[in-house]
Amino acid sequence: MNEFTQNDSYYQEKEHLCIENDTISRGLYQELDVKAGLRDLNGKGVLAGLTNISEIKAFANVDGAKTPCDGELLYRGYDVKDLIRGSANRKFAYEETAYLLIFGQLPTQAELEQFCQNLGEKRTIPSNFTRDVIMKAPSHDIMNSMTRSVLTLASYDDNAADLSISNVLRQCVQLVSIFPMLAVYGYHAYNHYENDESMYIHRPDASLSTAENFLRMLRPDMNYTPLEARVLDVALLLHAEHGGGNNSSFTTRVVTSSGSDTYSAIAAALCSLKGPRHGGANLMVMQMMDDIKAHVRDYEDEEEIYAYLAKILAGEAFDHKGLIYGMGHAVYSLSDPREVIFKGFVESLAAEKGMEKEMALYNNIEKAAPKLIAEKRKIYKGVSPNVDFYSGFVYQMLGIPRELYTPLFAVARIAGWSAHRIEELVSANKIIRPAYKSLVVEKPYIDREQREDTDK
Repeated sequence: MNEFTQNDSYYQEKEHLCIENDTISRGLYQELDVKAGLRDLNGKGVLAGLTNISEIKAFANVDGAKTPCDGELLYRGYDVKDLIRGSANRKFAYEETAYLLIFGQLPTQAELEQFCQNLGEKRTIPSNFTRDVIMKAPSHDIMNSMTRSVLTLASYDDNAADLSISNVLRQCVQLVSIFPMLAVYGYHAYNHYENDESMYIHRPDASLSTAENFLRMLRPDMNYTPLEARVLDVALLLHAEHGGGNNSSFTTRVVTSSGSDTYSAIAAALCSLKGPRHGGANLMVMQMMDDIKAHVRDYEDEEEIYAYLAKILAGEAFDHKGLIYGMGHAVYSLSDPREVIFKGFVESLAAEKGMEKEMALYNNIEKAAPKLIAEKRKIYKGVSPNVDFYSGFVYQMLGIPRELYTPLFAVARIAGWSAHRIEELVSANKIIRPAYKSLVVEKPYIDREQREDTDK
């Protein structure tokens, strides 16, 4: 252990003070009608703002009653299913979506070509940036590496603090362009210096899409199949945006509302996304799947799978937390539209890769887990697979290392963050400052000499 990270017993001795003085009874939240996590007991989020960017539908009004329905996800009013269907046999599905999210309308063919050309031209980073910043302190935590890179980029921007919309647009589109480079180069630096593997720094091709460039820069031979690029393009589109209430988009808006610069707002969003309760969810799915594969012999045996999932749900297997990862969503009820759309592409890729056996396991878990959760848990809405259930499997089939799973989420979501930052600047003009109810009780001051030692 190096000097910087040495374990100091002083902090272990003091830990109990934080636990004693910072613990708040969960019952107080209900008693005082405080929405923990800005959500009520049914999981509905507190209204904190208005947005034109996207809409998530999980319930319908049927005969005056709120009824769970199949989920829908709309970007600027357009159903993501239609965006994917409309881009069939074409590339740049993600770029078309990024244009839609940032500028608020679908581009014409000429506008899309101009936007993609602009993205290609901006897909470059300052001279020696890779050597001096990305390779300087490599880390297995690529999200931290990306955050450091984004904050450092502000030093290269003469207009970093300029909040005019045209300047923020320029900054956001530049970040959309170079996020794949920051992610992939950060991984290669880590893989070289920490894992003693070969270093690859492939230049992006300005004529290629974000998905194509990601695979090109990641792989030693720079090769990929059309299906691989299409599946990754669709994955990026489906992860590009998910409402203003998700943690990282809300973080973007909170930081933006203070008047901070684009680099700080996006860096804060990255820090939010890396949390295992947000962007790291597909990693938990993959770790769970590793465990299931180690304990289930027959991937076609639904009874064997059901029995082991029951152990996981009971806290008797895997991480003993009683969760089947990739199942359920904070908003969606009967289905996650992203998962429904994505599954067809997952099956096609599994067939190309000869991984039908693993696909069968996923299918059987998808059938068994919702039934099991419904039987064992008190739920107020339906339980269904979410997009994280399959995304990690896709990345595995594409040969993307797990260290890049969450960074790849960021590569997609930078489009949504950019849209929320611009909307906040244009429309809100008020710092976000929610209220916290204080539980502080006034105490008489005690002279130093008369205080008791709490560590005895």
